[in-house]
Amino acid sequence: MAGQGAWDDLAVRLGSGVAMAGLGIAAIWLGGTWFLALAVLVSALMVWELARMFAPQARAVAVQLALISGVAVVLAGLLPGQFALPLLIAAALVGAGQVGRDRVLFAIYALAVILAGYGLVLLRGGGGAGVVIWLVLVVIATDVMGYFAGRMLGGPKFWPRISPKKTWSGTVAGWVSAAVVGAIAAALTPAGWGLVALSAALSLASQMGDIAESAIKRRKGVKDSSALLPGHGGLLDRFDGLLGAVLAMLVLTALGLAPEMRF
Repeated sequence: MAGQGAWDDLAVRLGSGVAMAGLGIAAIWLGGTWFLALAVLVSALMVWELARMFAPQARAVAVQLALISGVAVVLAGLLPGQFALPLLIAAALVGAGQVGRDRVLFAIYALAVILAGYGLVLLRGGGGAGVVIWLVLVVIATDVMGYFAGRMLGGPKFWPRISPKKTWSGTVAGWVSAAVVGAIAAALTPAGWGLVALSAALSLASQMGDIAESAIKRRKGVKDSSALLPGHGGLLDRFDGLLGAVLAMLVLTALGLAPEMRF
């Protein structure tokens, strides 16, 4: 069992987590312009953090790329769907041309960020507030139960070279807790019991999103993507799992492997 020091940051993490959850739930519930504004703001700030990691001296460039990305998500949300992907790709490529080294890596991750922001807008508009809340709860359950199980149980590391704190106990606890969220949602909505397996799959995608961001931080030699969120680091540190889950949901939907849901 981990020592007392392992829990030193818990109060700060919970406080900022509750504040983020309150803001997010309000925007999800209100939908429309409110949710679009939150998706745009979060996407832009995450691109700003990403640019700061890739080009730490180019502060003005980071601001410019954040603005470009935010505008791209706004336009993608307002224009007909066939214009969305080319627009988002163009924004990512513009950013890649400004960061110097690892341009391809930047372009891929920046596209993931803004595509996930746009994807959340699509999910809220097409599936309703309940679908977005279910997806967010899957990610939260994965993260929270993984955190507690990993701290309390410890054990073998999941991928020590990339994410030295992630354990198999926390990873499996995340899958189980996400499946429980899916079971509750299936019992309360007409989505069907396939939601249990889908929730567990999205839990894994969430964990892969976490690992992908950890790999970038390790490559760039930084501990946190920024210091915007007390106890959590930056927005990328907090929402990397949501990025993975949203992107996986978009892919599964495009392939016809995710059920049509609205609740």
